[in-house]
Amino acid sequence: MQAFLKGPSAISTKPPAARDRGAAGSSGEGKKPRPVPWVEKYRPKNVDEVAFQDEVVAVLKKSLEGADLPNLLFYGPPGTGKTSTILAAARELYGPELFRQRVLELNASDERGIQVIREKVKAFAQLTASGSRSDGKACPPFKIVILDEADSMTSAAQAALRRTMEKESKTTRFCLICNYISRIIEPLTSRCSKFRFKPLSDKIQQQRLLDVSEKENVKISSEAVSYLVKVSEGDLRKAITFLQSATRLMGGKEITENIVTEIAGIIPKETMDGLLSACQSGSFERLETVAKNLINEGYAVGQLVNQLHDIVVESDDFSDKQKSIIVEKLAEVDKCLADGADEYLQLMSLCALVMQQLTQNT
Repeated sequence: MQAFLKGPSAISTKPPAARDRGAAGSSGEGKKPRPVPWVEKYRPKNVDEVAFQDEVVAVLKKSLEGADLPNLLFYGPPGTGKTSTILAAARELYGPELFRQRVLELNASDERGIQVIREKVKAFAQLTASGSRSDGKACPPFKIVILDEADSMTSAAQAALRRTMEKESKTTRFCLICNYISRIIEPLTSRCSKFRFKPLSDKIQQQRLLDVSEKENVKISSEAVSYLVKVSEGDLRKAITFLQSATRLMGGKEITENIVTEIAGIIPKETMDGLLSACQSGSFERLETVAKNLINEGYAVGQLVNQLHDIVVESDDFSDKQKSIIVEKLAEVDKCLADGADEYLQLMSLCALVMQQLTQNT
């Protein structure tokens, strides 16, 4: 019936068997690639693709040439390429076939107490590294254990790792990755070559974001790219995630600065100016109304604390003494919020102090 309605062109003249074969072939060829987060899609595939970490890349290249590697400790802010770098280095060392056999990656989401270090890590470290690469390249005689977010491991688990690192040094290399090196115990840091990953420069981030935009056919204004770099604060992973979210939201239209503000959860400048204006007015009722509206609109007070800090520090309306008092209060509020305090009460407490500082001269 459908064929009749569509007209003679819709009626297939192929025999049934040929039709079936054709359908089977087309379903295989026409398979859409599985959607992958852009962060994973554009993760560096080899050490040369790692951006802005020249010292680390230079040392790793030398190690890859000699097929030898020390125990490593990568530390620095999130989104600067720590995990990507070691995964890219491991892929170059072992090739795709041996990668799964030779690399054990444990993240903070995995159980990593003292028991896991004693059992899982120790058992993996004691296995002998066997097998050779199919492409004929030299394959190192050791395995790699990657402990991501090592600063969240308990001190007991870190202490249990010391002996394993020494005992299995012939067959295993360890790579610890963390944001805060101060949370890694001294005996572990002394056993590793330490590398600090710097926040990515604005120029490098802009270049990467424009590359991704071009490959994904995303229309984005140059102001939006600059603003995206600003709000991500050196974290390329965050910038790419925001870019993907904005692309999905706009559905092919051009991405503007306002869209980036909305996606990133940034409090608009007009709203911040309104809050400071309410503080300057000296009217507590007005301040209370503005604060309630802020909370009701779903803005995070933690985000407001960060933005208010930048405004106060850069402003000429406050004296140095006033700045120091407000910044001290911002630190106190930030700590209270981290401990789970009520957002509205903390916001009112902060704004009351700002009002006090602004109105005492008038």
